[in-house]
Amino acid sequence: MSLPVIDLNADLGEGFGRWQLTDDEALLSVVTSANVACGFHAADPSTMRRVCALAAERGVRIGAQVSYRDLAGFGRRAMDVPPEELADEIAYQIGALEVFARAAGAEVAYVKPHGALYNRTVHDEEQAGAVVEGIRLTGAQVPVLGLPGSLLHAAARRAGLPVVAEAFADRAYTAAGTLVPRREPGSVVTDPDAVTERALRFARDGEVTALTGELVAVRARSLCLHGDTPGAAGLARRVRAFLEEAGVKVEAFA
Repeated sequence: MSLPVIDLNADLGEGFGRWQLTDDEALLSVVTSANVACGFHAADPSTMRRVCALAAERGVRIGAQVSYRDLAGFGRRAMDVPPEELADEIAYQIGALEVFARAAGAEVAYVKPHGALYNRTVHDEEQAGAVVEGIRLTGAQVPVLGLPGSLLHAAARRAGLPVVAEAFADRAYTAAGTLVPRREPGSVVTDPDAVTERALRFARDGEVTALTGELVAVRARSLCLHGDTPGAAGLARRVRAFLEEAGVKVEAFA
């Protein structure tokens, strides 16, 4: 039998000016894909360039983590953006990151929405379509990383874009296979043992237990490790070691 294979992705470059939230250098020694903030929820040009250079040096795939324009709310506040405007903003963010990726000898290899936009595109067809239209405006035929079964993935498939399903070892799930909103108790899994065990279940068994006790199928090719979690780099190293010891191959998606 073939070994299970999983990609490890993390949100990186989430700082602004002198303020830095994520330990980018440490996480880039662990993950295989880097979701780089593009200036709308976090990051500035110098941060984007630095993270792209570090990722390229380490052979880590660079992805554009696009967001609503919400620096003050870290992209986690619900917003209503007209679809035409949102498509333009998505294209703008991808284009900005592509400049720095190319300067580092790499490229933007995929796109992943962040925060409120990520959750909105799970069930909002108009916003999901706007994100996909923004990708199409750039001319890129890159994979879209997102929640399995989301309307974002449905829109991407209709546009002929590849999709990659991801799971979250440190986030609680509903019985419907969506993420429990952060405002609700128990939405974030903080126990390192629980995070590592959940990571293995996703990679090996394609399942998770919902917050309300139901067994939920979640077939994912990529596993997100949040970079803004306290001790994120240490937890990421622990998760990767645990997966590899259990026979899981850690490798970027094609």
